[in-house]
Amino acid sequence: MNGFLGKLPCIIRSALIGLLFLLVNTASADTLEVVKKRDVVHCGVTTGFAGFSAPNDKGEWAGLDIDLCRAIAAAVLGDASKFKAVPLNSQQRFTALQSGEIDVLVRNTSVTQQRDTALGAIHAGISFYDGQGFLIPKAFGVNSAKALDGASICLQTGTSNENTLADWARANNITYKPVVIEQFNEVVNAFAAGRCDVFSTDAAGLASIRVSRLKNPDDYQVLPEQISKEPLGPFVRQGDDTWLNVVKWSLMAMLNAEELGVTSDNVEAHLSSTNPRIQRLLGVTPGAGANLGLDEKWAYNIIRQVGNYGQSYARNVGMDSPLKIPRGLNALWTDGGLMYPLPIR
Repeated sequence: MNGFLGKLPCIIRSALIGLLFLLVNTASADTLEVVKKRDVVHCGVTTGFAGFSAPNDKGEWAGLDIDLCRAIAAAVLGDASKFKAVPLNSQQRFTALQSGEIDVLVRNTSVTQQRDTALGAIHAGISFYDGQGFLIPKAFGVNSAKALDGASICLQTGTSNENTLADWARANNITYKPVVIEQFNEVVNAFAAGRCDVFSTDAAGLASIRVSRLKNPDDYQVLPEQISKEPLGPFVRQGDDTWLNVVKWSLMAMLNAEELGVTSDNVEAHLSSTNPRIQRLLGVTPGAGANLGLDEKWAYNIIRQVGNYGQSYARNVGMDSPLKIPRGLNALWTDGGLMYPLPIR
């Protein structure tokens, strides 16, 4: 079976595996109980994407996506360190989720209709709003993507970037030479070596690559245009609503905490707050934990050990990080962004 599947195109292979998963697991496994028994969350992440999921100088996995893995572990197991990062490339990610190798996929993966319906997976919220962009050497003297006619563009296969770029180029009457490479690190190396004029992927990824992977970051720029909507978020297996809720509300706990001004530094003081929303969030007023099949301190553990969404954003990709990506669409709705925490009540 593996030999047969290995010869199929990536999308068809993923769809077939997803169908097999659904047929075999008509009565869906209870991932929450599996995780509790195992005492560790298996979290699918990138093979190395600075700011989102990559080993730091101590060899510890860190980043915005890793913080969500940690939050899930804190919510379920009471300990944010009880997660295992499973590095996956674009071709492996959904197969690993479908097969049960991982419990949750938290790996700069865009939510699309096809991914939400045809792969035996479903998204559990949006953790970062992004869009496909372009990274170029400043020496080109180009300030608009529409001036890239005739350029060679590096892309990773197995992502939505190929089709998005083709659609955009056709709509704008632009020609280009695609340089499509399977492994992400090889795409980065090809661009750095000058094998292509342009690198195109999600804009946050380009910012990460510019700062962390190029020898002279100031010699490159990310063009201002974004040619797609790329809402990134965690995925779980379809049919396991209990686990879907745990992952979704772990993210919502971090967003609610930011909206309410509850941080890892002041969470202890907020235990005596008279604000009903804070009381429910921190488990002082019980109910939210029982709804999820978790301890009532589930969100308190997230905030105390990981922090709120704003804290995570700032240290990993925001102004306290080398990437310095403005909040933009990822700001709270009260600050003009799209992050709208669902109410915990």
